[in-house]
Amino acid sequence: MSEHRTSIAWQRAANAADPATYSRNHLATLNGGQQVNVSASAEYQGDPACADPEQLLLTALASCHMLTFLAIAAIQGYQVESYRDAPVAHLEKNEAGRLAVTRIELAPQVSFSGDKQPDAAALAKLHDGAHRNCFIAHSITAQVTVTPAA
Repeated sequence: MSEHRTSIAWQRAANAADPATYSRNHLATLNGGQQVNVSASAEYQGDPACADPEQLLLTALASCHMLTFLAIAAIQGYQVESYRDAPVAHLEKNEAGRLAVTRIELAPQVSFSGDKQPDAAALAKLHDGAHRNCFIAHSITAQVTVTPAA
């Protein structure tokens, strides 16, 4: 199996002892050295110019679904020309009454080229296989729905 690492760093700014005013901004550094500015979401006094953890979770799931979809499509002989998604995560109270990402909606738009084109049933089967084999989907408790665009 594999191991994945990242690092995060936060530094207190001057006059930041008050919970309403301390900076939520921090830096995530990925294995390849890429850096991502992260903050809480704006609803929680975060910087809207930065990515927030909920967006990063959503991106991880959507990216994993896409990469798994592309692998399955290639194995089955489909030539994917483009893939786009605009997923949505819903932060709501879970069954225990705690805030959680409880629902995620993927809405992928996939275009194919070449002679082999999937019909609606084959496209749904590709997405079902992608969801069933996505590592991130296996790791979260949120309900995930996939509604491919027509």
